[in-house]
Amino acid sequence: MRSIYGLSLKDLENYLIENSMKPFHGKQIFRWLYHKRVRSFDEMSDISKKMIEKLKEDFSMEELGIVSMQTSKDGTKKFLFEMDDGSLVESVLMVFDYGFSACLSSQVGCNMGCNFCASGLLKKQRDLRSDEIVSQALMIQRELDKDGERLGNIVVMGTGEPFDNYDNVMKAMSIINEPLGLEIGARHISISTCGLVPGIRRFAKENLQYNLAISLHAPNNALRDTLMPINKAYPLEVLFDALHEYCSLNNRRLTFEYLLLKDVNDSPKQADQIAELLKGMNAYINLIPYNKVDEKDYETSSDENALRFYDLLKKRNVAVTLRQKKGDDIDAACGQLRAKTLK
Repeated sequence: MRSIYGLSLKDLENYLIENSMKPFHGKQIFRWLYHKRVRSFDEMSDISKKMIEKLKEDFSMEELGIVSMQTSKDGTKKFLFEMDDGSLVESVLMVFDYGFSACLSSQVGCNMGCNFCASGLLKKQRDLRSDEIVSQALMIQRELDKDGERLGNIVVMGTGEPFDNYDNVMKAMSIINEPLGLEIGARHISISTCGLVPGIRRFAKENLQYNLAISLHAPNNALRDTLMPINKAYPLEVLFDALHEYCSLNNRRLTFEYLLLKDVNDSPKQADQIAELLKGMNAYINLIPYNKVDEKDYETSSDENALRFYDLLKKRNVAVTLRQKKGDDIDAACGQLRAKTLK
C-alpha cells in the first residue's frame, strides 16, 4: 500500500478530486499529518468518516522502525531506521547555535565509492522513495516534539548520492518545504552532491531555492581521483564548468564541503589550490573534522592543523567556516552504524 507521506499537497488534492471529494480537504489532511503529526487517520477529527475510510483503504501511515538511536555527549543523535522491506538507513540530528539540523539519507547504500566514507562499505541496494526520505525528517521531528523543539534545517548529505535519485529527493524536499508540510524554508534545505555533473546541470535549470553543496575534499585532480572515483568521470574542470553554469542561472551562494584528513589534504599548498579554485565565485567552504571509520586508515587533522588551514584560506579572502566536531563519540560517520549493525 502506498504511503501517504509520498504525496505532495497537489497530489493529495488531485486524489480527492478523482474520488469525487473536495480538494480543500487536502490542506486539512496535510495539517494533521505534518503540523499535528497524528499517527492514524482516525485522529483527523474534522474529516468525515467516509473520507477517512477511503484514505485508510488507499494509503498507509506506517512509520519507519527505529532499530537503534545513539546520543552523543554534544547532543547529536544518530538514528538507524528500518524501511518496510527491511532495508536500513541512517539519519542524524545535530544541534547548532542556530538550531536543529537533520541529515537525511537518499539511498540504501552508495555506489559513489568515496575512499574515506563508511557509506560505500555497503553498495547501493536501491533508491529511497520520496515518502521514505520525508519520513526520516518526520521521525526526527517527533523526537524533538518530546522537548517542544522544532527542526529548522535539512541537509541531504547522508548515505547515497542525492542526484542519483533526483526525482524522489526533489519530491521529498517539496513536501518538507510545503508551508502545510514540515514548513522548513527552501533556504534552510541543502542538497549535497559528490559532483554528479548531469544532476547539477538539471538542478541549475530548475531554479530551485534550495542550497547546493559540493563535496570537494581535494583541490586537484590527482588527489581527488584517489579519494573520489566520481572525479574520473567528471574531473574538476568539468565539475566547475557546471558550477559556473549554476551560478550564472541562480543567484545563490554555493557551499563546498571539505573533510580535513590528516597529512592527505590539509597542507598549506592545498589551501592555496582551494583559493585558486574558488576565486571569483559566490561560494564558501565548510571545513569538517573527519569522523574516524574503523575500516579506513584516515585520521582527522589535528586542531592545530585545522586552524592553520582555516587561517590560510581567510588570508586568501576565501569565505570559510570550521565546523565543530559532531558525534565523534558515537558511530557518526555516514553509513557506519548501518554497516556495524549488518555485520
